[in-house]
Amino acid sequence: MRIRILGFAFGLALGMQCFALEVVHLKNGFSLEAQSHTEEEGMFILQVGTGTVTVSQNEVGSVEVVSPPASPPQKKPEPNGDIEKLIADAAQASGVDPAFVRSVARIESGLRQEAISPKGAMGLMQLMPTTAADLQVNPHDAAGNASGGARYLRELLLRYKGDSVLALAAYNAGPGAVQKYGGAPPYEETRRYILKVLQEYKKQSKTQVPANASAGKPKSTSSKPTATD
Repeated sequence: MRIRILGFAFGLALGMQCFALEVVHLKNGFSLEAQSHTEEEGMFILQVGTGTVTVSQNEVGSVEVVSPPASPPQKKPEPNGDIEKLIADAAQASGVDPAFVRSVARIESGLRQEAISPKGAMGLMQLMPTTAADLQVNPHDAAGNASGGARYLRELLLRYKGDSVLALAAYNAGPGAVQKYGGAPPYEETRRYILKVLQEYKKQSKTQVPANASAGKPKSTSSKPTATD
């Protein structure tokens, strides 16, 4: 078989299945995948990606035209109002101040369920797969992610006797790091994270108004997040 472009181009042709519109079956048993082909002077010129692969027409057994696979339907992002309600419901169910859980979610993911960190943390509350498994929640589901994050915050607040700094340090860097350093670890990322969440929580607490409050009357809140036993 005469092939003018060898090695890399041949491997590229074999790896184009997701985008191929034609499958060229060769007489020697191999198959090449391409977007299209033209015939010129006894040669098949296959369009593969941004290049071409040329084979002798005598080596071609048949050409199969295939349909490109349908793109999987993309899940629409949850409307922001729904996300806020999921977080509030998860917080209330876990006995944690909703403003605190919401503050963590804002800093962790910007309230985006589709957020994934470079380390693999997922969703609204940026749960690691192992943490989600321990909590028995599906991190890919917004409601499950919110519930898992709220429950984990509750566990940490109870573990550290309501110390929000230690709870946030453990949420960001892990309880092992808190135990190792006897407090918030000296990681710059963790220190910035704690500060951002507490600043957001202070802002959330000041602006939060209960549904049954009179207009213009702010809710009286504690400056310290709490978790019930």
